[in-house]
Amino acid sequence: MDKVFFLRAALTTGITAFVTFGAALWLKPEWLIAHLRKQSPDVLYSVETDEKIVALTIDDGPDACGSPRILNILEEYDAHATFFLITDHIPGNEAFVERMLDEGHELGNHLTSDEPSIALKNGGFEKELLEADEVLTQFVDDIRWVRPGSGWYNEEMLATMKKHDYQCALGNVYPYDPQISIYWFSAYYVLGNVRPGSVIVLHDYNRRGGRTTKALEIILPKLAERGYKVVTLSELVGVNAGE
Repeated sequence: MDKVFFLRAALTTGITAFVTFGAALWLKPEWLIAHLRKQSPDVLYSVETDEKIVALTIDDGPDACGSPRILNILEEYDAHATFFLITDHIPGNEAFVERMLDEGHELGNHLTSDEPSIALKNGGFEKELLEADEVLTQFVDDIRWVRPGSGWYNEEMLATMKKHDYQCALGNVYPYDPQISIYWFSAYYVLGNVRPGSVIVLHDYNRRGGRTTKALEIILPKLAERGYKVVTLSELVGVNAGE
């Protein structure tokens, strides 16, 4: 009897924890974003607007498999994105970077390698920022946005970004797609949480690019049905600036 009781208690606790975790993912902590925005007002998470317009951002490319598939689906739905590129991924994939620009997309700086930027010490962040900038500006004259690796930053990093005329851009609709490898979860998380002025974060590179393509095949037509326009970060910011 005691054994059955404890098994049931353990099962109930496990289910409760799972439901709580699921709710925390789905009902993203807006209060946390509001707090972070207050602490660091120069960091872009979203834009205040009543217009049905959202920014799409794609991290970690370019990738020979994922990038062309993502570009194809964006072209099909007349959507645009800001691609935060890791410059170590560019050699051999230059044609995809050129295509991004030719088709009206925007490039962002995601540094040189896929690692947490906040862990870089002794000027390492500035070094990587400038090394990546040197590569990216071979394709376009000016890069406006930077997204630190893994999304974490501190005040010293923000000061370094500002020093080099960059602005930090994160987002407020992030479906945890590097951690949850289920494309329909990403799709319906985005659709369930997107609002006018939102910044959506998805990922490219290796299998992530294929999942993002499948997610966008669901997301883009649904957003179009709702009357949304999908644009780059600079276009989104330009709505309030009258650009």
